[in-house]
Amino acid sequence: MGLLSSTALSNGIEAKIALLDWTLPEMSGLELLGALKERRIGLPVVFLTGHSKVERELQALDRGAVDFVDKARGTDILVHRLRVLLDGHRQISAAAMPEIEHHGKLVLYLSMARALWLEQDVSLTITEYKVVALLVSSKASLHTYRAIYDAAHYTGFVAGNGEHGYTTNVRSLVKRIRRKFLAMDPGFSAIKNVPSLGYTWLDDQARGAGEPLP
Repeated sequence: MGLLSSTALSNGIEAKIALLDWTLPEMSGLELLGALKERRIGLPVVFLTGHSKVERELQALDRGAVDFVDKARGTDILVHRLRVLLDGHRQISAAAMPEIEHHGKLVLYLSMARALWLEQDVSLTITEYKVVALLVSSKASLHTYRAIYDAAHYTGFVAGNGEHGYTTNVRSLVKRIRRKFLAMDPGFSAIKNVPSLGYTWLDDQARGAGEPLP
């Protein structure tokens, strides 16, 4: 893994992934991305930038980048994103656009474990993303506390107090997820609680007029 610059490119440096800043001394990150394509260098490209505007993110993705990380999110998030991309279970072809799922206002970038709502990054953690992906996998279907907990961790994982202590952890996790969606859309109501059982994801038509969610 290496931070790629135009000088490194000219010197033929070997790397597993290209991490580009939006603004570089000799050319822009987008120009360097174009140079990589022209030279048929098939590295997955990640943009690191302090400019978090949605149009810039979409511009980078449209040009073939596989991820776009705001510097404000910190080193830990950046490192995690790079590890996900290099993980053998999440390999991405640099010649193809990331696999995308559309669920109404929600867009999931499967290979990057990212979620956009109303074209804005929800900034979900990997665990939170797993829960959202599970909920939308079968809309309007009940997903039990146990199923959500297993998706967030792994089947059979045990934590919390008592036989069903994990339900408290799931409630807290879903509340955090809801808060992130509500921060960008005060009318968000896609996640519905089924008391004592679990949660469902309702699309726009299924929600209708909606109702207060616990």
